[in-house]
Amino acid sequence: MNGASITMRYIILTGSKSPVGEFAARPLLRKRKKFRWKKPTYKRRTLKLKKKTDPLEGAPQARGIVLEKVGIESKQPNSAIRKAVRIQLSKNGKQITAFIPGDGGLKFIDEHDAVIVEGIGGAMGGAMGDLPGVRWQVRKVNGVSLESLIYGKKEKPIR
Repeated sequence: MNGASITMRYIILTGSKSPVGEFAARPLLRKRKKFRWKKPTYKRRTLKLKKKTDPLEGAPQARGIVLEKVGIESKQPNSAIRKAVRIQLSKNGKQITAFIPGDGGLKFIDEHDAVIVEGIGGAMGGAMGDLPGVRWQVRKVNGVSLESLIYGKKEKPIR
């Protein structure tokens, strides 16, 4: 018997195209390895797509320079202008928009200030709440915590 008729007999007997029998382990392994690439989670993880598209390149925080202050309208049903800043990251030159937390935090941030940004904490590293497309928030301004500036515990150093 040749190989083609043996293969056909397996398909008729088992109802599947998977190899069966004593020497089936290696072909099964190869087949499983090939079909893993059909799964989006495996493909994204293996090709490191999240790290490649992330402006922070997998880091928890990043430093950048403030380019401009912007107001972002919140999504429905809320109605507000959330304060944010456009930042150019030092490590790769990419521009991102970062939210300014706290009441009156915008007063302590000027153009050309050095800021530290971190993830805002949305699902799967995405946006939080009613802020469309904003995935980061400002933590420090010129090396001083934004929270301590807002509460008046420290003063902003002049660069």
